[in-house]
Amino acid sequence: MIGKINSYWMRNTVFSIFILFASIFTSCEEVIETNLTDADPVIVIDGSISDQSEVQTIKVSKTTPFDQPNTFIGVKGAKVTVYTSSSQTLSFVPTSDGIYKSSRFKGIPGVKYTLEVVAGGKTYTASSIMPTPVRTDSITFKKISIFGNASIYPSVYYNDPAQVQNQYRYIVKVNGVLTADQVNDDRFSNGNATSDLITFEGDGIKVGDKTEIEIQCIDRNVFKYYFAISQIGGNGGPPVAPSNPNTNLDNGALGIFSANTRAVYTVTLK
Repeated sequence: MIGKINSYWMRNTVFSIFILFASIFTSCEEVIETNLTDADPVIVIDGSISDQSEVQTIKVSKTTPFDQPNTFIGVKGAKVTVYTSSSQTLSFVPTSDGIYKSSRFKGIPGVKYTLEVVAGGKTYTASSIMPTPVRTDSITFKKISIFGNASIYPSVYYNDPAQVQNQYRYIVKVNGVLTADQVNDDRFSNGNATSDLITFEGDGIKVGDKTEIEIQCIDRNVFKYYFAISQIGGNGGPPVAPSNPNTNLDNGALGIFSANTRAVYTVTLK
């Protein structure tokens, strides 16, 4: 939370300095107009394979023009296939524009999954190895006080396996509303009993709130992707210069493909 407060202060301070210098040099700078609507749409692929027996989903869309609403523009007619290192071929069929679903199946930890999407005459691929799941011991709530204002957040307890690099993703919904999407790794907790505090903007969790926490074990490339997104947004520290986060997709596609384990817990603060 302190990082969020600092990042907010930094953004406003930097912006004020920028406005000051801009006003000083306006009279001697040449104005160059840029047409932000001319950029060609880019393919965006977002999909995952979980260790749950379920219908798996891959989304294929295109970026929207700068001056248009940020809506989902699904790509029709794509061919979506996932190949496994255990010699399986999994076909995905369209259920609506840009939404491609498999038949029900369960991903297996340790298996490498390779996604292939053929769309618009181009082929896009990405690979992800499903990690071994790490068991959650318990979930509690912690009260954190910042400048006299106390808020309550969930904390996940687990034993991190030694001699292997682990990465975790936490997706939190409070009363059905997405409030946090946070990643963490074991850089400082490898092989130890530890806990991850999940913070988010707003008033925290209140008595009676129904909190759903999805816990994923993800591979290193997927972790880097979501960590870069959090840094661009300024979560956990000063924001960095905007750029597209590193993706495991090739051929210029945006997005991410993840093979991950998944467990969902629902707790209510009393």
